[in-house]
Amino acid sequence: MKPFCRFLILLLLFSLAESSCNSEELGWVSKAFKSVSGFNASSWLQTNCSQTHITRIVLPSQNLSGTISWNYLRNMSNLQVLDLSGNSLQGYVPSWFWSRSTLLEINLSRNRFGGSIMTPSSKSENTSFSISSVQTLNLSHNRFTNSIQLSGFRNLKILDLSHNHLVTLPSGFQNLTKLEHLDLSSCNIQGNIKPISSVHPLHYLDLSNNTLTGNFPSDFPPLNTLKFLNISYNNFTASISLNKFNRFNKSAFIHAGTNFTYYDNTTSKTPYNSKNSTEAIHNKQHKRKSKTLILTVSSASAALVLILLSIWVLRIIIHKRKERAKRNKWAISMPVPHGMRVVEKLGPFAFETESGSTWVADLKEPSSAPVVMFEKPLMNLSFKDLIVATSHFGKDSLLAKGRCGPVYRAVLPGDLHVAIKVLEHARDVDPDDSVATFVDLSRLKHPNLLPLSGYCIAGNEKLVLYEYMANGDLGRWLHELPTGDTNVEDWTGDTWEIQNGVADGSPEKMGWLTRHRIAVGIARGLAYLHHAGSKPVVHGHLVTSNILLADDFEPRVSDFGLRPDPTPNGGTEADVYCFGAALMELLTGKESTAETVAAARKAVREGHGVRVLDERLRLGGDSVVSEMVETLRVAFLCTNESPSKRPTMQQVLGLLKDIRPHQQQLVPS
Repeated sequence: MKPFCRFLILLLLFSLAESSCNSEELGWVSKAFKSVSGFNASSWLQTNCSQTHITRIVLPSQNLSGTISWNYLRNMSNLQVLDLSGNSLQGYVPSWFWSRSTLLEINLSRNRFGGSIMTPSSKSENTSFSISSVQTLNLSHNRFTNSIQLSGFRNLKILDLSHNHLVTLPSGFQNLTKLEHLDLSSCNIQGNIKPISSVHPLHYLDLSNNTLTGNFPSDFPPLNTLKFLNISYNNFTASISLNKFNRFNKSAFIHAGTNFTYYDNTTSKTPYNSKNSTEAIHNKQHKRKSKTLILTVSSASAALVLILLSIWVLRIIIHKRKERAKRNKWAISMPVPHGMRVVEKLGPFAFETESGSTWVADLKEPSSAPVVMFEKPLMNLSFKDLIVATSHFGKDSLLAKGRCGPVYRAVLPGDLHVAIKVLEHARDVDPDDSVATFVDLSRLKHPNLLPLSGYCIAGNEKLVLYEYMANGDLGRWLHELPTGDTNVEDWTGDTWEIQNGVADGSPEKMGWLTRHRIAVGIARGLAYLHHAGSKPVVHGHLVTSNILLADDFEPRVSDFGLRPDPTPNGGTEADVYCFGAALMELLTGKESTAETVAAARKAVREGHGVRVLDERLRLGGDSVVSEMVETLRVAFLCTNESPSKRPTMQQVLGLLKDIRPHQQQLVPS
């Protein structure tokens, strides 16, 4: 009996093991969606743990928003289906993801994804293509741009790129020998349709609402296999009658271009189109005119009176509208969404922020204001591209309402992921002076500074562009995230100290090592501003929200040199004080206020600095506690009430490096 019972227990354990998900894969999914708002890990696990390996991630219309940490999905070697449609997810998809060997179906439609689409080897002509196994790819209603390379997607059967801002036709159609369904509608595509002619087994083709050219049907794929066709609202030229294409219905050719004509079957060479139909009706009316002349004259008289009355009323309405527009400058036209065929109205263009304030770009044509990119001067971008990339500077693209003005997130053509800041205080600054300032700031290059990437002057508005930092700012990392961990990567097993062979990178010390590294990085950036040039560059407002964290967790000081007052009170000494306050915030975990700074200074002065340290720091012995307290003393020096008694940032940097000298040997100054 006992052997039989043991057998049943073993069988039960085996079945439980087989029915549960791979714990490692569950961890990857949780980390990938860690910074996605609305994702409930426990609820998802309950409904997706029926197999040993995770093969499907299906989360359509779940009200998700935020950025996915795609790197965690790299190790999911059994993933076949990814459906995130109908959410508000954003960011760009890395090129390696498209070539996952197991993926069969991807649906990212109706989100805010942007950037380019290509398999890894598509970036180089000297390597063989990495073939994607994806058969169904739906990326409709997103913000993808014109960098679409399809050469590596040779297994595609269904491709939907509709309602994106592609501008140019994707390349690589000659390799899509299995494609059956293609939707490129409402993508603002210009150019000739000829490259698509090589796609042969198509059953569904929608090219509507673009500005495509070419000859119909000779420049098209074979139409005999098509079950659905829509080429309306384009600039094609038809070379034959449409009678043989009656199966597609006339709606497939509405405003498709020129010479799109049907012939009447009863008359061999009489075109039957809307124009001829109108002429026939006109002729019939003309024949009846002699019989109803009296009635026509009386009706015309009444109509004339009515028309004159209407014109008079219309003139009054137009006059009132003009007067109202003069009184209220904000009653102006908004750009038409890029998916529409209508050309954008003339400006100026007004944009409302989340707080209800409004800023306006006083331009007639949005394309008349160029965007200057310092590192890529040949890029042809304009204010119109910024409007498209931010969904008309909508609230969904708004990152924050900063000290200088609203900040928006955008993915520009060329896969440029940027943050766009509107300088509200600079509206009255001369454009030439602004350009000179922007050029000077772009030349300040240091690993711990976030330099200016570009600018755009749209009327009186000055917009500056920065590289987008996915990890956010230091303040958010300290106060909003659960344990002070980065929202992109898991730093418990992938830290700078481990990568560079620092011996004391134990888990107990990770929190302190990371924060000390951040403190040293901020000090380096600020010291560079104060001491590298012929005259110091004063930041003027150094707070944790202006300290951004790069992918490798290196701090980048931003928002420098943009104060409306070129000589702020206190100069570099005020910057030193702000650094000390930020350093206290980094060590105590409490937002910097006059009260928290005073409390920390009092604790240091009385020899009880350890009491104010952040409880989340993993204390790894007396030596680590001593280092943190010593760093707190540096903050104490920086926040001295007398500006003349504060150290310089060069001195501060030296003090911080001396606290952990063995770590600094691996980091250049």
